[in-house]
Amino acid sequence: MAKAQRNYVCQTCGAVSSKWAGKCESCGEWNCIAEEASETAAPPKGLGGGSRGRGRALPLVGLKGEDSSGIPRQASGIAEFDRVTGGGLVPGSALLIGGDPGIGKSTLLLQAMCALALKGARCLYVSGEEAVDQVRLRADRLNLAHAPVELASATNVRDIVATMEDGGAPVGVIVIDSIQTMYVDTVESAPGTVTQVRTSAQEIIRIAKKRGITVLFVGHVTKDGQIAGPRVLEHMVDTVLYFEGDRSHQFRILRAVKNRFGPTDEIGVFEMAGEGLVQVENPSALFLAQRQANVPGSAVLCGLEGTRPVLVEVQALVAPSPPGTPRRAVIGWDANRLAMVLAVLEARCGMQFSGSDVFLNIAGGIRIGEPAADLAVAAALISAQSGEPIPHDTVFFGEIGLGGEIRPVAQPSVRLKEAGKLGFSRAVVPAAKKNDGGGTAKGGDIKAAEIKVLQDVVDMYSGYRGGVRAMSPEARRA
Repeated sequence: MAKAQRNYVCQTCGAVSSKWAGKCESCGEWNCIAEEASETAAPPKGLGGGSRGRGRALPLVGLKGEDSSGIPRQASGIAEFDRVTGGGLVPGSALLIGGDPGIGKSTLLLQAMCALALKGARCLYVSGEEAVDQVRLRADRLNLAHAPVELASATNVRDIVATMEDGGAPVGVIVIDSIQTMYVDTVESAPGTVTQVRTSAQEIIRIAKKRGITVLFVGHVTKDGQIAGPRVLEHMVDTVLYFEGDRSHQFRILRAVKNRFGPTDEIGVFEMAGEGLVQVENPSALFLAQRQANVPGSAVLCGLEGTRPVLVEVQALVAPSPPGTPRRAVIGWDANRLAMVLAVLEARCGMQFSGSDVFLNIAGGIRIGEPAADLAVAAALISAQSGEPIPHDTVFFGEIGLGGEIRPVAQPSVRLKEAGKLGFSRAVVPAAKKNDGGGTAKGGDIKAAEIKVLQDVVDMYSGYRGGVRAMSPEARRA
């Protein structure tokens, strides 16, 4: 007989303890431990050489299968969505998509399901948060009511699994919106707890792998933007997607942070419109559309998100600070890297930021995480401090080391090629190594200035040389 056991599980990290406590000893969070019930059975005697005997030997196969044509994919026709998933949905895979409330997760998945259904795939949309009529209203608003998508409103995993195993037409894709609302009736915990989320996802993924059904889970996020619950859910699925964006911007970024069947860190750009999410084919032109010329503190970064080069504007503002600790405000970039770049500018280049407030913004609502943005951020800070505008047709990319050196970054040719398409004619890039065999990059008509140390950028766009202003911006222009 199975024996019921009461455990206390942390809803943040999943740590299990035998008694309740106000603070989790594993992750340090407060008021996150909840009581859950689970069933534990005695271990089979056969595992220890008892009466049950040996287990059945597993069938073993080689790395190369009979069909060498590759993994088949289901392309939705939404280019930005297919790009992030690696070219389409792989049968039998499980995807998890998370994002802030109201960011557009359900809208995006409904559009993708309708596109797949119109191509002949049997698509099921199971909502645990909305009624069927509410989903129909959204589809009607998006002009997708004619798509043959099958709807259901359910939260019991047993009923969902029975629908997936139905002997009718095979299910191609199923959406679970959201996994935090699902429950398994054999577990005595409330929906949304660690045990329920893990068990529900495990049961659905198990039958999906068996039947070759693609599953798309919608996951809630915490106030920090991470998917709620322990990270075991992210380990269970094949692909993890984050839907990012700011409510004040119409742009939405779909970012892949894990993908077993494609590249990671790939992004898809969408624009929120009245007819739903509209894909943006050229995000660089969109991010730079509102850029102003001859403004100090503005620099263009030629970044790389996955396999796609993206040009964004880096804005910096240096203002006098009142007595006390100066402010360091960052939007769209890592605050720790900003502190590092400021320290290198002060220690290696002689510039002074300790008595000023520094504000940094990545325009357009996108978040940049690659180290190649260091050089563009430093150029924007130098321009903001000196009052010298950076030429409108110049782009930057490069990593800054603590010694003030400029380190090379990946795929400089691809970056320069994208910049050339948008009309940029000059670039400030890291110097190529002698053993690279081909220079820094082949950027067409772009004139690339190769630099080795950050002091070279200071000399280009300000009057500082060795910490002493040599010439005013007016004199330099004269």
